[in-house]
Amino acid sequence: MFILFTSEIRMTILYTGGTFDLFHFGHVRLLKKCKEISDKVVVALNTDSFIMEYKGLRPVIDFESRKEVLLSCRHVDEVVANSHGKDSKPTILKVNPDIIAVGDDWKDRDYHQQMGFSEEWLERHCIQLIYLDYTKDISSTKIRGLINE
Repeated sequence: MFILFTSEIRMTILYTGGTFDLFHFGHVRLLKKCKEISDKVVVALNTDSFIMEYKGLRPVIDFESRKEVLLSCRHVDEVVANSHGKDSKPTILKVNPDIIAVGDDWKDRDYHQQMGFSEEWLERHCIQLIYLDYTKDISSTKIRGLINE
């Protein structure tokens, strides 16, 4: 008689999102921290149209090129389009993460409102929101400004 034991081992899935235009060392540091605390890092990448709507600027690098750069980073396992604009819930539910990670520059701003969810919604879906150290003195906006000077 054979007894087969199986146990489902679920990987820890981490969701982070953003524009990732003009990819720089601040992005790499964030993604590295994400990978250190999870088994799988999924990046929800903002679409070009959402960036235009939200920031009023066209990204320097188009969506497909930003996606290719992210997928070449060893700290990223998957990239999905943030195609629902300001309501990130459909994309989050598609990824089904255990953790949502964001830079701690969002601590004093309303990240819940930005993403379109509440603390109760996170609890209902068993998702933990964490803030990771933000790399100061670098941003795509700052790089864009330096290029334009």
